[in-house]
Amino acid sequence: MRNPLSDKVIKIKPSGIRKFFDIVSEMPEAISLGVGEPDFDTPWCVREEGIYSLERGRTFYTSNAGLLELRQAICEYMDRRFHIAYNPKTEAVLTVGGSEAIDMALRAMLNPGDEVIIPEPCYVSYVPCVELADGVPVTISLKNENEFRLTKEELENAITDKTKILILSYPNNPTGAIMEREDLEAIAEVIIKHDLYVISDEIYAELTYTSGHVSIASLPGMWERTIVVSGFSKAFAMTGWRLGYALGPAMIIEQMTKIHQFAIMCAPTTSQYAAIAAMKDCDRDVANMRESYDQRRRYLLNAFREMGLPCFEPKGAFYMFPCIKEFGMTSEEFATRLLQEKKLAVVPGDAFGECGEGFLRISYAYSLEELKTAIGRLQEFVEELRG
Repeated sequence: MRNPLSDKVIKIKPSGIRKFFDIVSEMPEAISLGVGEPDFDTPWCVREEGIYSLERGRTFYTSNAGLLELRQAICEYMDRRFHIAYNPKTEAVLTVGGSEAIDMALRAMLNPGDEVIIPEPCYVSYVPCVELADGVPVTISLKNENEFRLTKEELENAITDKTKILILSYPNNPTGAIMEREDLEAIAEVIIKHDLYVISDEIYAELTYTSGHVSIASLPGMWERTIVVSGFSKAFAMTGWRLGYALGPAMIIEQMTKIHQFAIMCAPTTSQYAAIAAMKDCDRDVANMRESYDQRRRYLLNAFREMGLPCFEPKGAFYMFPCIKEFGMTSEEFATRLLQEKKLAVVPGDAFGECGEGFLRISYAYSLEELKTAIGRLQEFVEELRG
């Protein structure tokens, strides 16, 4: 028989995150700080709206782009929160999570051989999605001393005559880094100079702790060059509802919607009705969750200082990225031994790109009680390594 599999797909490596959680699932006594999933329940008003939509029998397909009422609510929310204006009829599409939006944007915009610049460490799906869209990923290794922010010099040095797209992901997974307005203004000059486009993954936009989130799409000259990707999973604790969205110029959104039409049809209808309530009625819930995450963030920062584990101050998302280079082990070796000896699961930093080697991703989307128990195990492990 001939080989039934695609060479392109075979060459793509599986996610570096999953290995540890397959092991954890068989260790009932293990604690995991590896999953980027809020530990809060979805706000009640959102669940109630989802239940009501089912009771009303709203189990039909929506339009391919999604319910117009929800697209209108999202556009009003973006204008109110981040000062960016979109036409809900032509410049918005609802997707099955933010991940589908990233995949669709790349497939709609890339021709074979086009290069996509991806600053790392980054979310694990960017490089595979570029490769599946026949693009060429070009990675930039961000630096701990820069708090993992992208500089205009790093961007300029990565650009070639084949570069078409920059993927930005701030607040960042896995580092928790943010880009402030002046950081974005500096790279926007380079983007405009070289006539590039941006896919801006802003799924953690509401989880920014020391200053308000700034979208690169809000800067002069950048709206027409940017696809903003976001969703409901993180800020609204709606991971299992599988709902995201993309916003941008009509000519790009139209082609993304075409792909969505043939591959997916539409995002889940129940989730769409529930998300209307999230957009309109959940500001207080989001603020409460953000306050709780910030408390956990500050607890972990202090805990790392006390155990002498270097970690820059992350100002967004719900991740820490401490450095473990002093122990002379790879990130995977450290994480494997930590799991085996202390029953504590974290994610090796190199799962998010080669420059993540020597770091760990630790999620604080867990209760303070769980974090305290977990940090106790980590401290024991670190003290034993230091002798």
